[in-house]
Amino acid sequence: MGTNLDIDVACTGVWLPPATDLQRWCDAAVQAGAPDKTDTEISLRITDAAEIQSLNARYRQQDKATNVLSFPADLPPELGLPLLGDLVICAAVVAEEAEQQNKSPEAHWAHMVVHGCLHLLGYDHISETDADVMEALEIQIMAQLGYSNPYEPDPFKESSANTEP
Repeated sequence: MGTNLDIDVACTGVWLPPATDLQRWCDAAVQAGAPDKTDTEISLRITDAAEIQSLNARYRQQDKATNVLSFPADLPPELGLPLLGDLVICAAVVAEEAEQQNKSPEAHWAHMVVHGCLHLLGYDHISETDADVMEALEIQIMAQLGYSNPYEPDPFKESSANTEP
């Protein structure tokens, strides 16, 4: 089957990718990150900086806006429910980062969705070893989707913006 993606848009004034792209990016991440999960559900909330800052402060004790937060479902396996969890993505932060990092908004959105989905699947980047595994998988998924390495600036986009990943 695939990923049942429930999208809730709670912001205005910034470019958002079409739902078909969000779906495609989630499907690619889940297929690559957990090929045995053929029927999954993800809730995606696209929000503004104030809401994600509030969530980040509450759940991560970091009082600042961030690009993506992942909330994996913590359900007993015996329930057999396909819910992977919730993603919250801040459209304004993603747009700002794309500009600062000299990346197309579409490519950066794809990366944030892939990155968030991998967190829902249990991937992390707390240790250097885990980060290497997760980043390699992100690079592979992004290449399969037709995007360049998300940890390098877009060589085809000219800008004098900061190009730090």
